[in-house]
Amino acid sequence: MKLRRMMLMAVHTMWVIWGVGTTRAQAAEPPAAGDLQVGAAAVALEADDSMPIAGGIHAGHAQGQEGQLRATAVVLHRPGDPPLAIVSCDVLMFSRDLVDPVVAQIQKTCGIAAAGVLIHATHTHHAPSTMRVHAYGPCEPFCKRLQQGIAAAVAEAKKRLAPTQFAFKLGQETTVGMNSRLLLGDGTIYWISPRDDAVGPTGPFDPDLPVLVFRSPAGKLQAMLFGHSTHSIGTLKGGVRSPSVYGMAAQALENELGGTVAFLEGASGSTHAYNLSAPQAFERIRQAVRTAYDQVEPQALDRLAAIKKPFRFRIRHFDEAAEEKAVTTYCTKRAPGAAESIAAVFRQMRKELAPLQGQERTTWLQVLRIGPVAIVGVPAELFTSLGLEIKRRSPMKYTVVAELSNDWIGYLPDLDGHKRGGYQVWTGLHSYAEPGTGERLVEEALGMLQQIAQSP
Repeated sequence: MKLRRMMLMAVHTMWVIWGVGTTRAQAAEPPAAGDLQVGAAAVALEADDSMPIAGGIHAGHAQGQEGQLRATAVVLHRPGDPPLAIVSCDVLMFSRDLVDPVVAQIQKTCGIAAAGVLIHATHTHHAPSTMRVHAYGPCEPFCKRLQQGIAAAVAEAKKRLAPTQFAFKLGQETTVGMNSRLLLGDGTIYWISPRDDAVGPTGPFDPDLPVLVFRSPAGKLQAMLFGHSTHSIGTLKGGVRSPSVYGMAAQALENELGGTVAFLEGASGSTHAYNLSAPQAFERIRQAVRTAYDQVEPQALDRLAAIKKPFRFRIRHFDEAAEEKAVTTYCTKRAPGAAESIAAVFRQMRKELAPLQGQERTTWLQVLRIGPVAIVGVPAELFTSLGLEIKRRSPMKYTVVAELSNDWIGYLPDLDGHKRGGYQVWTGLHSYAEPGTGERLVEEALGMLQQIAQSP
């Protein structure tokens, strides 16, 4: 697969705004009563054992599957406002060249403008590959199924639009996850293998667990979205394809409560659940979401709105010798048996990036407003500190960060992370934006939040 699967084209340079500006596209059919409507649907993404599994340095392989890999859509409509579509996909990530055509199709066939369509990857490390990263490329048959599944889920969700009542709870799960960029005794940042010399964390952990609930006037659950900010890694059975801990929790909650349940991954670029097994994490997340669900409070929903804006950044300049030393030194000490194979992958990625240093790329930033709640779609594995900064400074009552939305431009560390180094900072197809890009993204997102908060 060509590098374009990961890189971005500098296109769509105009602002795309719906629900804030004066231009409106054709909306979904308005309800007679003039109240909020919701529709939700999940489409299974078929996969088999021959497909390469994304998430490691080298392609993985799985035998069998637990749960379903899905594209799950929630569509919202309110007369006078733009309809919104939020789609959660059980894949590691995807680039905009895969999802932009689907967004255009949804706009054409469903009447939902591109600004109002958020397509999100849950970051499960146990699904077939959908793009080039590290030593492997996309599984093209699965990519086509993903595109078809996204479009089908939105279309079906739109067909199911029905009156709804919105409720929200900002819950917490404080034990599933921790700052995983641990400072080690030799001054390096932990990635793999032994960490018995760990000194302590180098950044924060975000325990917030936002839960958005849509119920029928009779009180029946129609749709639920929940978020949390820990890397989505781990299966209940082991060695199988899986939507991972969060996806399995979503499907378990559907069995308990009815309706359609979807997960949104928060800013988890520096957070993993090293302290728990996958079954333990699954049960704690399931219970935390259920507890929050039981405590949700009705929300006045006076506005649906959306902004989608191009965000430009540059590919970093890097020192080849310094990069080689960082990778080989760490891996030789911490993973000697795999050191050379890992180093070879990073050399190849840097070889591909070398002629592109300094080039400008364009990706998407997006903000959706659902009454008092804002969802910020960012196209990267965002360090948790940056996600917390967006939420801390947001003018909205509640702000949810959904990373890996609409595109993937690799890890976005904060400046402190760049100084400390480590896997998330080593130059490669997984991390190539210049230092400071994360901080600029925060400022752009805050400007969009300010604009959407002031929308009439």
